[in-house]
Amino acid sequence: MDSDRARGVLLGLACGDALGRPVEFKSASAISTEHGRLDEMVGEGTWNQPAGTITDDTEQALCIVRSLVELQEFDPADIARRFVAWYDTEPFDIGGMTARSLSRLKHGDAWDEAGRHVWEQSREGQNAGNGSVMRCPPLAVPYASDWDRLAAVSRQSSQITHADPRCTYGCAILNLTIAGLLENTDAPLQAALDDVDSDAPDELVTALEPVARGETPSPLETSGYVVHSLQTALHDSLVADSAEEAIVTAVNRGGDTDTIGAIAGAVAGARFGASQLPERWLSAINEVREIKSLASQLTSLS
Repeated sequence: MDSDRARGVLLGLACGDALGRPVEFKSASAISTEHGRLDEMVGEGTWNQPAGTITDDTEQALCIVRSLVELQEFDPADIARRFVAWYDTEPFDIGGMTARSLSRLKHGDAWDEAGRHVWEQSREGQNAGNGSVMRCPPLAVPYASDWDRLAAVSRQSSQITHADPRCTYGCAILNLTIAGLLENTDAPLQAALDDVDSDAPDELVTALEPVARGETPSPLETSGYVVHSLQTALHDSLVADSAEEAIVTAVNRGGDTDTIGAIAGAVAGARFGASQLPERWLSAINEVREIKSLASQLTSLS
């Protein structure tokens, strides 16, 4: 495995997250009015945080990485405990389904019960958010050559907080795509869709098939709905000519900018490598040293 591209998964995720954080929930026109075309880490914004601030996207991804590195294997119960410990720090940004699931975990639900209970109690339109796909890409690194295992652990990682099949299979498809890039698979998204075959929800597969063919669906939505987030982020990251272009394009679309940016960044990092991420972005992120160290350790697990 190309270690530069493996590190790019984590660092690209963090860059997309941090670039998108200050303009989260703003429209594309509002971003254009304020920034022209946002391509620099800026401070304040929606969350009134310093430039280069990561959000729950990267913070939860780091919970997964730390667990993998320390235990040398995937352990969903351990990851759930780390999510709860992070939740107890009162993070400034956390999704609704994630917060409800982690609260249930804290009060006694097992790792594979909390997300299911929250999902069953949520109505359509509020039951398939992007809160698990944004954090799952690190799993693609150690399991890149074992697609059956990767698909299984990706779905399980989602079930901790997001049990809807659109979320669980969304994580599997995203991570299989990243694994395909790391393993130099031809047409990695199509290979991922072929791998999950008829098991994945039709709505998810139908949205991603045009992207796999190299087409541009219209419109590309930027809501927090998992199908929208995956379609847009995968499109922008697979057609771009550079990692920077992929992330900047995704973030400047507006909407759920940190998460769509994080997903696009992880995929673009796998395509182009950490060395192709702008140094001006990396130097603005306080956690970048730890991310680099963990990424190297994670690569060794593969």
